[in-house]
Amino acid sequence: MAQKIKGRDLSKIGYRAGRATGMALQTINRAPYKQRSKERKIEILRDLLNDPEAYLKDEHLGAVAREFCLNAEGKTVKSVHHISKKAKEFPIYGEANIAKNAVDQMYTAMRLPITEQGALMPDAHAGYGLPIGGVLATNNSVIPYGVGVDIGCRMCLSVYGMPVSYLDGHKDRLKNDLLEYTRFGAGSGFKKPMDDGIFEREEFKSIPFVKKLRTLARQQIGSSGGGNHFVEYGLVKITDPKNEMGLAVGEYIGILSHSGSRGMGAKIASYYTKLAMERCDLPKEARHLAWLDLSTEAGAEYWLAMNLAGDYASACHHQIHKRLAKALGERPLAIVENHHNFAWKEQLEDGREVVVHRKGATPAGKGVLGIIPGSMTAPGFIVRGKGNALSINSAAHGAGRRMSRRQAKESISGHMVREVLREHGVSLIGGGIDEAPMAYKDINEVMSYQSDLVDVLGTFHPKIVRMSNDTVRR
Repeated sequence: MAQKIKGRDLSKIGYRAGRATGMALQTINRAPYKQRSKERKIEILRDLLNDPEAYLKDEHLGAVAREFCLNAEGKTVKSVHHISKKAKEFPIYGEANIAKNAVDQMYTAMRLPITEQGALMPDAHAGYGLPIGGVLATNNSVIPYGVGVDIGCRMCLSVYGMPVSYLDGHKDRLKNDLLEYTRFGAGSGFKKPMDDGIFEREEFKSIPFVKKLRTLARQQIGSSGGGNHFVEYGLVKITDPKNEMGLAVGEYIGILSHSGSRGMGAKIASYYTKLAMERCDLPKEARHLAWLDLSTEAGAEYWLAMNLAGDYASACHHQIHKRLAKALGERPLAIVENHHNFAWKEQLEDGREVVVHRKGATPAGKGVLGIIPGSMTAPGFIVRGKGNALSINSAAHGAGRRMSRRQAKESISGHMVREVLREHGVSLIGGGIDEAPMAYKDINEVMSYQSDLVDVLGTFHPKIVRMSNDTVRR
């Protein structure tokens, strides 16, 4: 019977304690090496240690070899990757309304050696690495900046059967509820956060970096981020009688929230992006598209951490809606939620399994429900995906920015925002100039570009909006 290799055996042939040694130990004691003699296993491991580059493409030991490719300073030697001179073709929805820099970013992403397919949504604008509104399918690799900094950022809509007149008749009470039961911005949270089952997840115990974030995640559970994140009361209009929510055509009261994984998600994104950029040598224009191979320990770790952050973002929304439902004294008739800034393992039309990055894009597989918001004065849309293979089962995630934050601050005044809010009958608590309605594209035009991607089941019209700061009010 073949003997199992132990840590002390590796130590005798020059292995030092660390990530790569642990990976080597696990791999050599599994198939196809499990039944080989101890002497043969030692011979393979000695050869791997002496010449790891020879094993970089090995099906079983390649991941270990990549961990062992260290320079004299102990820093990972970057894998040098050349990107193609010619980009793979991809569809652009609403190209006339998309800035050139966003399109250029997508073309760069389509030149990566790991890229299989891509698409650009009609709300697209420039970001880091992959543009906001970019959808990218890759081969067994995940790009942290292709997911985004706010991992698992999502929408959540609760629909209530209360008389819609309640919105106007109890406006002051609803404003007070938003002030009391929501928290916004960096570092914010509740003095007494609600507990949640998410904190029992194994990832908080098994991933060293994530373990450090558990306390922060506890402090911020149930709160929202800054920027374009919001919680709103509004008017829901259901227009499709065959909607999957079981709602009759008509008007309802709704609560819509938009936020992500807070400080925990941002720190996970920063840590693994840095790791990817240390290991993946790309030309300057593509450096933010550095990826992690899912076959490596770092790639597998990020995948688990990303999924944890996505579930944490969902838990935050559920707590927001639970608090407000309790304040209303009502139970929702329906809840719809979806997330973006995430990556999924999916199959392309030809059956190939890929990693689909949706950075600011809504999942729109056949029959999948989602919410595509407008701005604080424009309607959002409740949609059902059509499963369009050309868009990689994706749609826009909102109206998309027409102006950068800097441009908005330089060209829009608080007075202008207040006038627009008054015209649309919207009450705003907080909200910066950079989030002014005029800074965003026309959501109706954006929706017109994606009629092949989603069906519209209804709309959400904001009436009382809560955001992070009060620049506009001041």
